[in-house]
Amino acid sequence: MIIDIPEGKDPIGYVWGEMVPGIGIAASQFSLAVYEHTTLGLREFEAARLRIAAINGCLFCLDWRTDRKGEKVEDTFLDEVEQWRTSDALDTRAKLAAEYAERYAQDHHNLDDEFWERMKAHYSHAEIVELSMCIGSWLAFGRLNHVLGLDAVCVLPSHAAQQ
Repeated sequence: MIIDIPEGKDPIGYVWGEMVPGIGIAASQFSLAVYEHTTLGLREFEAARLRIAAINGCLFCLDWRTDRKGEKVEDTFLDEVEQWRTSDALDTRAKLAAEYAERYAQDHHNLDDEFWERMKAHYSHAEIVELSMCIGSWLAFGRLNHVLGLDAVCVLPSHAAQQ
């Protein structure tokens, strides 16, 4: 980690909330809004989120699973998202979400008419905007956490029960 965190401070809380409160708190509110106010289905939401997590290399984001009132994607979902092109377990919307996330992060200049026609056949315009904002949030903040090394010092959900 490249940022010094005072003894006893939570790294995420300190960096996002205390170091630059005028920016960090607003960024945190946007990040939380993506989870609290999404209208996207859990599977397409998680397909896009996990694809960005893998591209960013964010350990915390890869380990996290969104919980909606006790519902989460299955344990094998990350494997399916990594193989989104050939997965039989993902429906068309989830595959498109994974593809969009990947192209948004790695090749956004080549989102062509053919791609947008496929998206519009399965997503409303509002859903496309919402998914775009979600992907933008995950891309920016997942990279921020990874670049600063915060993802390596956070308590990962799968490890929280072991402590």
